[in-house]
Amino acid sequence: MQNWPLSRERVILAAILAAYAILAVVYSVMTPIFEASDELWHYPMVKFIADTRGALPIQDPDNVGPWRQEGGQPPLYYYLGALATFWIDTSDMDMVRRENPHVDNGVITPDGNINLVVHNAAAEAFPWRGTALAVHIVRLLSVAMGLGTVYCTYALARELAEGRPEVALGAAALVAFTPMFLFISGSVNNDNLTMLIAGLLLLMLVRMARRPQRARLQNFVAVGVTGGLGLLTKYSLGFLLILAGLTFGYVWYRRRDWRFGARGALLAAFLTILIAGWWYQRNVTLYGDVTGLNVFIEILGKRQVPADLAQLWRERTAFLHGYWGLFGGLNVPMAGWVYPVFNAIGLVGLAGAVVYLARRLRLPRRAAIRALRAHDWGVGMPELLALAWPVIVFVSWAQWAAVTWSSQGRLVFSAITAITAWLALGLTVWFPRRYGRWALGAAVAFFFICAGLAPFVWIAPAYAPPPDLTADQIAGIPNRVDVDFTPPGADAPAMRLLGYALDATGTQPGGDVPVTLFWEVRAPMAQNWSVFAHLEDSNRIPVAQRDTYPGVGRLATSDLAPGRTFADRYVINVPAGVYAPDTLTLTVGLYDYTTCPACVRMHTAGGVDGARLHEIALAALPGPDGAPNPTDINFGDKAALIGYELDARHVRPGETATLTLYWRALDKMDANYTVFAHVLGEDNHIWANGDAWPAGGAAPTSTWEAGAVVVDAHALSLDPNTPPGVYPIEIGLYTQTDDGGFVRLVVVTDTGEQQRDFAFLSPIRVGE
Repeated sequence: MQNWPLSRERVILAAILAAYAILAVVYSVMTPIFEASDELWHYPMVKFIADTRGALPIQDPDNVGPWRQEGGQPPLYYYLGALATFWIDTSDMDMVRRENPHVDNGVITPDGNINLVVHNAAAEAFPWRGTALAVHIVRLLSVAMGLGTVYCTYALARELAEGRPEVALGAAALVAFTPMFLFISGSVNNDNLTMLIAGLLLLMLVRMARRPQRARLQNFVAVGVTGGLGLLTKYSLGFLLILAGLTFGYVWYRRRDWRFGARGALLAAFLTILIAGWWYQRNVTLYGDVTGLNVFIEILGKRQVPADLAQLWRERTAFLHGYWGLFGGLNVPMAGWVYPVFNAIGLVGLAGAVVYLARRLRLPRRAAIRALRAHDWGVGMPELLALAWPVIVFVSWAQWAAVTWSSQGRLVFSAITAITAWLALGLTVWFPRRYGRWALGAAVAFFFICAGLAPFVWIAPAYAPPPDLTADQIAGIPNRVDVDFTPPGADAPAMRLLGYALDATGTQPGGDVPVTLFWEVRAPMAQNWSVFAHLEDSNRIPVAQRDTYPGVGRLATSDLAPGRTFADRYVINVPAGVYAPDTLTLTVGLYDYTTCPACVRMHTAGGVDGARLHEIALAALPGPDGAPNPTDINFGDKAALIGYELDARHVRPGETATLTLYWRALDKMDANYTVFAHVLGEDNHIWANGDAWPAGGAAPTSTWEAGAVVVDAHALSLDPNTPPGVYPIEIGLYTQTDDGGFVRLVVVTDTGEQQRDFAFLSPIRVGE
């Protein structure tokens, strides 16, 4: 089969690049500002550099600034953004960038409190001005960088699949229409420059390895300059310099000219250090670490328990979703059926790439020698480079994710050019060439359809503010209450709860209580008030709650005009293991989050700071082996808490409550673990300590047989000075080391998230 004419190939490539540019601009315009991944912190870095004419912030964990950990990133991307926007007056950033303190960041919830910031439509409307204009300009700069990444993907795939333009074009299309790539490309994020530089540098190295006899000093200069720019963009690009060294060695080996190779390598190294060395010297001076990651991680935060490979494997679903398309703060998903199709395409393509490489490795020796002489390129070296880079990126990501909460597929986008090139090549391996084109085309079509739907079907609707209620909707409110809420010191109410609707009047531990609240704005408000919807048990202990800004995070009360009406639908999850049976009371009110923990609340006409609306029956669940209040808390795959009970849930200071735990042994244990049971106050102060071996020492864990159920009672004697309040009960298991340290068993959830080494049970109330 003859190859396509070059003109036809160029026309198709131009069409792909144009389609990418249009889609990326659509994503950049339709995603509200600061709602893209980490844009909330990336843009303040651009603004700081623009405002200070090139100065850089000094990272301080005690004063993180609006840029948070991004202030420790290499600065090239931010310098480019500042250069494009320094002329804009962005003094309105604080009024535009209003963080939502209740956002479910990185969490997908049924009611969708997804907003990272609370938007003001007038401040963000087109024609843009101020901060909104600056953000959109930097977004367009990112779109241009993404255009370069798409082209690099095409060029790299063309090197890997010589004589097969359909593979190169397919690779360009696949990366151009990956929804998450488009989403990041339309945002303020230094990953965009990272992807471009990584793709460009890898392409240079592959071409040098493909044609080592044609290498000139200017090739080494280009690698050195690009490598230096890469080190000023993202630390992880330093790993590409390892591949650069291997490529230089290979060129020297093929040319048999060590003087040329040494001059080229030294020149490239000199240029890299000249361009980027100052940044790393600055890190050593300021932070005592060449990368500054010690302070970066301190600000970002670490996992309480480092993840092992098994743990990271359990997080594969979140990783893959974050690669294909998980928008907003990783809390706006596509339709559920989309991800299995993406995963299947990825699996077939990458498996095909393995088959392709295996076939190349089986090439007979004589044929390999003939190919070497005929084409003047090293069999396997270009492929090795293009394969090594994704592997290096994935390994470095795994090491990073083991320490931090970073199970995000987009974090391997620095290798997206190579990943997608292999994906396109692998999709064609399973078929004859003619049909391989159709298979690749079908995958491209699916990517394109999902990419085109995402801004209109999944992204924009998620941020749409609630509409005003119609007269018929107000008249049809199921439970009309007309409760007025007045801010402290105000003469008139500011908000009125018109009524509510409940989807169910009963629930059970682990269940949901959907509730819709109908609001009317009565007066202007200077500050932003939060809504709380709590479920309180018979001891007035909040056992479940949903706290958000109005509109489920989409409205700021300071923006609301009198007369505005709207409905909020919340889904209140009752945690598994909540004490039952009981009667829960739905309590609703408003408070000023900025005043917490001594939260200032609005009050009703009777002076009460919350409206008690409805009673909901909480039914008990049957427990395994008769255990009350059944739970399923897995401690290190060794012991599971299957239930518990308290003889008192409302006690006075100095009194004792008996907590009985029901354990099931999951495996034979060599060590004797101590069970800790604490009544925990603020700043982790322990007001009651019930640490002991199980059953008061009568049932040490080393004697437990797998499957056995152990009943374990602990006396929680409250300190006489315990302040009145509601306190959680913290439990877990630990052993003590020879040096006096403690090693706790880690909680493993159904999804495998090893988040902590303790668990909370239902709280108790202390006081009269």
